[in-house]
Amino acid sequence: MRPGCRYFAIRDTIGLTIAQGKIHMLDMLGFELTAWDYATFATLFLAVAAFLVILVWFAGLPGRIALSRNHPEAEAVKIMGYAGLLPTIYPWVQAFIWAFKPTDVVDIRRFPREQARATEIENARLSGKPTPNVATPETDSAPSKPGAEASNP
Repeated sequence: MRPGCRYFAIRDTIGLTIAQGKIHMLDMLGFELTAWDYATFATLFLAVAAFLVILVWFAGLPGRIALSRNHPEAEAVKIMGYAGLLPTIYPWVQAFIWAFKPTDVVDIRRFPREQARATEIENARLSGKPTPNVATPETDSAPSKPGAEASNP
């Protein structure tokens, strides 16, 4: 060991400690960890965890808005919200706008009432609510008199 050279003194101490089979924080860091150091680590961990929770909450915001507005493509808005926030913010903004956009669905496979029922069922599935009762064709027929409402149970 050279006299006056701290590097060689620390290296020799670490080598001696490793040879004895035990490693202490003082040997690795050059100082002891105190309770304030551990409090700093805990604070940093909590700050990173809070940031991730807020990030996930913001990423899911377009999907939650679309579900609450009974959007027919709520699942696509939800996926685009989560996937769009990570690479850039642009797809997330597009999903956010899409969640508010009024949509008139023209689906040639279903009539408007059937499409509305299908949207309700899909939104209930996505939000974890029980599936709404689907009316049968007999109870959902057209009114017999003009101006009369069809009864829906």
